[in-house]
Amino acid sequence: MNVVLNILVGVQMLTALAMIGLILIQHGKGADMGAAFGSGSAGSLFGASGSANFLSRTTAVLAAVFFACTLMLAYFGHARPAGGGNSLLERATTGTPAPAPAPAAAPESATQIPSSGGASTPAAPASAPAAPAPGAGQIPGK
Repeated sequence: MNVVLNILVGVQMLTALAMIGLILIQHGKGADMGAAFGSGSAGSLFGASGSANFLSRTTAVLAAVFFACTLMLAYFGHARPAGGGNSLLERATTGTPAPAPAPAAAPESATQIPSSGGASTPAAPASAPAAPAPGAGQIPGK
């Protein structure tokens, strides 16, 4: 299946490039008026009107091949297995719940300090420094 998709994409790219080249080579509607008055287009490779017929028919065939490749790529792109996907958007459309994240391990308590006896005893929690008394030692003396 993957080989078929690669071949289709390759054919589509080649037909797109060929169509771009053929469309750029073709003359516009105003160029035919110049050929009628002898501007030199009549001496081209395909003749006065042969190039328009050949290039326009080739462009039409390439457009049909491009369109067929596009339809086949769309069909193969849509025909995927119905299993749940790995992305969040695919899970949201199928209704499969996302796996819950694992709970974070609780850190070791900082209040327990192991003693030399092997048993741990809870230590007193660290207290904030006491505020100095108002006015005492706040203004340095001379």
